[in-house]
Order: sequence, then C-alpha cells, then structure tokens
Amino acid sequence: MNIIGRLTKNAEVSKTPNGKEVVNFSIAVNDSYKNKAGQRIEQTEFVDCSYWLTPKAVTFLVKGLLVELSGRISARAWLSSDGTAKAGLNFHTSAIKPLGKPAKQENGQSTEASAGKQNANTTVQEGSDDDDLPF
Repeated sequence: MNIIGRLTKNAEVSKTPNGKEVVNFSIAVNDSYKNKAGQRIEQTEFVDCSYWLTPKAVTFLVKGLLVELSGRISARAWLSSDGTAKAGLNFHTSAIKPLGKPAKQENGQSTEASAGKQNANTTVQEGSDDDDLPF
C-alpha cells in the first residue's frame, strides 16, 4: 500500500523492551470530494507510522516534509492507564520517498537545514535534486 502525506512533527527514535530501535512519526493525508449538493468537502486524516529498517531515517524525517510511503497497515489494541479499551491503526513503513522539501517554519526558515543528509536506505537517490523537475 502507498500513501502520501506531510509529517506532522519531527520523527523520533524509540526502543522496544528488547532493544530494537524504531522510528515513529505521523503524517497528515489530505483528501477532498464533492457531496450530493456539489460542495467540495476537504478532510485530513492523521496516520501513525513506524519505520524499523534503520534509525538513521530520523535525520531527514522533519515536520512538513512531503513523503510517499510504502508498507502495510496493522491494527492494535491496548488498555489505557485508567483501564479503558483503546484501538488504533499503524502504518508499518517499508520504503520512504521524500517528494519535496519541508514546509517553511513560522520564522521563514526551512526545516531542511536540520534534516541532514537523506538516508541511502530510502528510495531517494544520492545526488538527486528536488528542484530539477523533468517537465
């Protein structure tokens, strides 16, 4: 499955109880449709994602970056600290393809400088320039 969206905040690395590192992040996926009255309805869904292949991906997964993700969805269920049953979906990412540069921050500076070099384990090719479009 492939999804496209923007990171809602900088990715974070966490460790499982057995020491395995995972990169956790969330993306916002925008969609729109026309209702029966012909009005355009805009909606945004937020998707929690995890990337298990390398923690180095955290260096370029910064807030505002537009990405295309390949992977699979899994359901999870748990009990909250007050005993309430909770459920959610997680997108287990197997490939990350940055589609553009991060959005500008409020102070007018791009978050790109803090992103570091892009990881060679993603589908980004080293030496590619996002500003050179083929059309």
